[in-house]
Amino acid sequence: MQMPSYLVGLISVSVATIALSTAGLMTRLIDMDSATLLFWRGTISGVFLLVCLIVVRGRSVYRDFASLGLSGLAICVASAVSASFFIAALHETTVAHVAIIFATCPFAAAGLGFLMLGERPGRGALAASGIALAGVVLMIGQGGEGSIFGDLLAFAMTLTIALWTVLVRRYPDKPVLACSVLSTLLSAAFAAPFAAPLATSGEDFMVVLLFAIFGFSLGVVLLIVGSRLLPPVEAALIGAMDAPLAPLWVWLFVGEVPSGGTLVGGTVVLAAVGLHMAAATRQNMRAGTA
Repeated sequence: MQMPSYLVGLISVSVATIALSTAGLMTRLIDMDSATLLFWRGTISGVFLLVCLIVVRGRSVYRDFASLGLSGLAICVASAVSASFFIAALHETTVAHVAIIFATCPFAAAGLGFLMLGERPGRGALAASGIALAGVVLMIGQGGEGSIFGDLLAFAMTLTIALWTVLVRRYPDKPVLACSVLSTLLSAAFAAPFAAPLATSGEDFMVVLLFAIFGFSLGVVLLIVGSRLLPPVEAALIGAMDAPLAPLWVWLFVGEVPSGGTLVGGTVVLAAVGLHMAAATRQNMRAGTA
């Protein structure tokens, strides 16, 4: 029995969010400036994804890149810019603050989705977004952490990711792996003039290598696939799980202990996303058997 596309989208975006939420942990495990980290992560991911594209598509790889057009290029640029803001924000403020601010992405995606696609978000998704916002307010209320500059970078990252989500939904015919390859290589190109790749230690390079392949590359591909099967607000809402997950990994492996407000607010965000996913899954399963 074939799984409904909506359910495939939910699973893909959920797994992608878990994988991508480890980026904060990566920045805490290595001693590397943001430009150099972005250069190595983009280069490694781009090469790895290009190999995957060649294996999967063979001689059709040229056709995939040629079919991107201006709309595909816009998707790639939005992804590359958001990655640049993301890595910079992780170096300027706490992992918890970046994750908290990113949790506001559903609202930005809902607004852009309405303006660009004419999609009205369902009442269930809006209600879950409101609950998630309450969790964000709880976490922000702790105060005394992060920096204004880092928080501004995180907000810029959130807006560009919301734009990327809507563009992927608007142009679903663009080749997934080709977009991933170009966006990661673009992010490396953006960082190259400011990076010092030859100063990287062997240990740091191995950490970036592992996270670039198993965290970032896997996460990006699944996120692109899933975002094509979900409305922008719902894809962004599931992505809000990054808010509790990212600080959790840093807490467990590095000992960066979040405050009580972060724990409570993160639990609220995760509960809102989980309940929405469960309700949406039941609704679509019933529709499929009707």
